[in-house]
Amino acid sequence: MHSKAQIVATIGPATREKEVVRKMIENNMSIARLNLSWGTYEEHAGYIKNIREVAKELGKKIPIIQDLSGPRIQEQLGHKFNEGVLEIITEKDLVDLKFGIEQGVDYVAMSYVGSAGDILKLREKMKGFGKIIPIIAKIERKSALTNIDEIIGATDSIMVARGDLGNEIPVEQIPFVQKDIIDRCKKAGKPVIVATQMMISMMENPEPTRAEVADISCAISSGADAVMLSEETAIGKYPLQAVTMMGRVAREAEKHLKDFKINSL
Repeated sequence: MHSKAQIVATIGPATREKEVVRKMIENNMSIARLNLSWGTYEEHAGYIKNIREVAKELGKKIPIIQDLSGPRIQEQLGHKFNEGVLEIITEKDLVDLKFGIEQGVDYVAMSYVGSAGDILKLREKMKGFGKIIPIIAKIERKSALTNIDEIIGATDSIMVARGDLGNEIPVEQIPFVQKDIIDRCKKAGKPVIVATQMMISMMENPEPTRAEVADISCAISSGADAVMLSEETAIGKYPLQAVTMMGRVAREAEKHLKDFKINSL
């Protein structure tokens, strides 16, 4: 039995094999994410092919999210937003977007959204490529928090991207910002994904920490429509175990909720 809340798993080198994708779908993966910050188009096309073939064989629909890089600066231990840019949509994003549209991805996640205008600009770029794809606005900047209602109104879905958001605001504020965004999305009827470091310890370990279990449970209990795995399934040692455990935690959390409703992607 799968959870009502959707589980997003990032596909990468650790999950390149078709049989691994099959087992993850059978064990609660309901959405696949491709991180265009890494990998080649050949690799991503291979991931898409595997996802679609397995989904068809299993009689399931598995939406694919293409996550655009945005104006990031890569650092030794990660990345950060490039404050010096004038445009949020980079030349790389446009080339990646063209690839995604040609591949028929179902959603485009836009990094470093600051206002509703950013969403509208991305839609205009999509028109130039001949297809409008639903947009997931990633909330990871202070300006996005200031403009959160207009962003929710303009976009198709929201992602609370806690990694970069933690570089913009004090980390102790993140749980409260997360809950506020979830509440606003619920009121607007827009799907909301909670992402980043949900089971980061499973990069190296077959079981999560108790704190990670509590984090996922709290996100579901707060009304998150989806929870996401990033490095855990893209490059981690235990991608299948991470998906399976996240499904277990989500199902248990849902048992304790009344009238739990999901706005599905």
